[in-house]
Amino acid sequence: MPTRRTERRTTGRWPEALARLVSRPVAWLTGTGTPPPDGGSTTARDLALRHRLLLGLSALLTLSLFISYQGVHDDVDPLRTSTAPAVLSLDTALYALGQAQRDAAQPAPTSDFQKQISVAVQSLAAAAADDDLGGPGGRQALQTVAGLITVYADKVQRSQLQPDGSVLREAYLSYATSVLTEKGSGIQDRLKALQRQERAAVHRQTSFGPLLWLAWSITLLLALALTAALLETQRFLRRRFRRRYNRHLIAAGLLSLAGVAVTVLFTVWTQAGMTDTRTLLDRPLPGRLIPDAGRHTASYLAGTGFRAAAAVWILIGGALLMALAETGLRRHINDYRFRPR
Repeated sequence: MPTRRTERRTTGRWPEALARLVSRPVAWLTGTGTPPPDGGSTTARDLALRHRLLLGLSALLTLSLFISYQGVHDDVDPLRTSTAPAVLSLDTALYALGQAQRDAAQPAPTSDFQKQISVAVQSLAAAAADDDLGGPGGRQALQTVAGLITVYADKVQRSQLQPDGSVLREAYLSYATSVLTEKGSGIQDRLKALQRQERAAVHRQTSFGPLLWLAWSITLLLALALTAALLETQRFLRRRFRRRYNRHLIAAGLLSLAGVAVTVLFTVWTQAGMTDTRTLLDRPLPGRLIPDAGRHTASYLAGTGFRAAAAVWILIGGALLMALAETGLRRHINDYRFRPR
């Protein structure tokens, strides 16, 4: 029986031991606990300092968490709706033009050539939906390519109307091939240049660089500091006012921990999907794999829109966190406001 009482007392004291552990740095930071020169009570000053510390840490945590979260989720929507589809559209256009070049060499006109040209033109129109395609000159480059495709298709059709083996047929076909494959100025090289720029945009949008690592490190440190301050304040109130628990401060602690945990989880899921998308789009895709790549990209980025919209709840949660910290100490501060020092 004595052993059980000892175990019960030891088990019940772990929150107090944890609060005592974190109280030292918080007390050093706030300067509380130092008796005034006249030997009066320090309670009013200690309450005011803790009040300012909790509100300040809550505001800083909210701001840092919002910036860190937005730093990852701001690029999700452009990646999902513009950049990734543009890369796949350019892949489709290049593949269709390659198939059209094969059909252009046929001795007689075929409907397959026209189908491939139509696919290439439609794919370029889909790629043009990305307003940032290829930077400032991207839209002009697409218009140039569309015009060159028209010239290419016209020359191939003219060649196919000529007798097989005629000089004029070979001349038309040679000119069409140069329009398509000319190094630097041909249709294929122009499209590949745009594709490289789009893949670079994918890398920018999906990277988790040093600034984001720094922002999230600061956020986690602020979350730990706020938790420590809440525990120390709870211990302070228990010692000074004989109150075992302050429900508002406990709710503030649970809210901050839950909010940080959820946002970190959402960020990990989103970043994983973005990384998988980058890996998938980082290489030219054969024509038969392009539809599968589109489906995989959609699955990787599924739910990211909802998670990006959750950023507003960080601000709402931050306001609620500050309100809980305020109400948790306000009654004690008001009690000591008019007491003689």
